[in-house]
Amino acid sequence: MTERADGTHLWLVLMKAHRALARHAERSIAALDMCLSDFAILELLLHKGPQKLTDLGRRIDLSSGAMTTAVDRLEARQLVARSFDAADRRTRVVHLTPAGESLIAAAFGEHAAAMNAAAGGLDADEQARLTALLKKLGTHAERQLT
Repeated sequence: MTERADGTHLWLVLMKAHRALARHAERSIAALDMCLSDFAILELLLHKGPQKLTDLGRRIDLSSGAMTTAVDRLEARQLVARSFDAADRRTRVVHLTPAGESLIAAAFGEHAAAMNAAAGGLDADEQARLTALLKKLGTHAERQLT
């Protein structure tokens, strides 16, 4: 039997796969006592360096209020700090503290291993092809919104 080839079925399959992978992601960070969005902020700062608060929100896909709340939580745990942008004092820049960098550097390795295991149903070539196809799909779908 061949798979159905329509947008509705594709969306359902993607949604179910996303839910399964999200459960792996949540399990991999459970010991950190934080949600996926907080982890995503730390991971982005680890790999991309200090970021403007607005850029973080756009990249993580959080509203301005949700982003501020998340950074407040991480700042209260002394994992990130905010400073003013030297070029524009109206803009706040978020960066990892030494404690935050230490935590996310160690945790990301475990998270990456968990996600690699979850994706293990596909070989490396299949993962690369699927990644390229999902990027193509996402780009097209995003263009349809404008």
